Amino acid sequence: MSKQSGIIREHTFFSAALQEDLTLLIYLPENFSPLYKYSLLIAQDGQDYFRLGRIGRQVEALMKEEEIENIIVIGIPYKNVEDRRVKYHPQGVKFQNYVRFLAHELVPYLDKEFPTYQVGYGRALIGDSLGATVSLLAGLAYPNIFGKLILQSPYVNEDVLQAVEQFSTSSRPTIYHQIGKKETKVKTTTGEIQDFLSPNRELNLLLSKKGFPYTYEEFDGDHTWKYWQPALTPILKDIFE
Repeated sequence: MSKQSGIIREHTFFSAALQEDLTLLIYLPENFSPLYKYSLLIAQDGQDYFRLGRIGRQVEALMKEEEIENIIVIGIPYKNVEDRRVKYHPQGVKFQNYVRFLAHELVPYLDKEFPTYQVGYGRALIGDSLGATVSLLAGLAYPNIFGKLILQSPYVNEDVLQAVEQFSTSSRPTIYHQIGKKETKVKTTTGEIQDFLSPNRELNLLLSKKGFPYTYEEFDGDHTWKYWQPALTPILKDIFE
């Protein structure tokens, strides 16, 4: 994999919705110029996507080969496991406020600070596991703001399935959804062992039925970065070509 030559800026952002300071990791590609327009890729589990997913390197390599459009990557790290759960889980006490932060605070800030397209198709959300869950639900809640969703092995429960079933907006985000065939006994952060594969297959049927621009993939692997990381390059090419 090529060396990452763009820069990552760390920025502290106060969220009124969450009433706390959040750290933003903002990756600007090597050729960044205010004269160009950029799409936004907003990553939940932001630290993990940069360190374990090597997303900056993968984006940079694809942009150099002109295989994807110009992208700025924004990573939002979680503070700890509990912080992640209360913001990403559909029943988390900060979930609704976190979604509000994404749509009504983070996006306006990014549109003001950077030369973005300022339309839904120019913004993508990405996440793994619970990070994918909140990305999907934020995209369903604000389909005109987030036009592209990348879901790597999302946690799916009745809240998620119900949100898809009740979705009736004419604007439909483009979705890339993947799950591992060996994700039948996933140990969650609460210590429980859960089957991720079966509910993701149910989610696939619902999303297909709703008519989203949609790609579904089952890979031969489990619930780890060993499989999510190498999947990023083909996914990014598909979503940002």
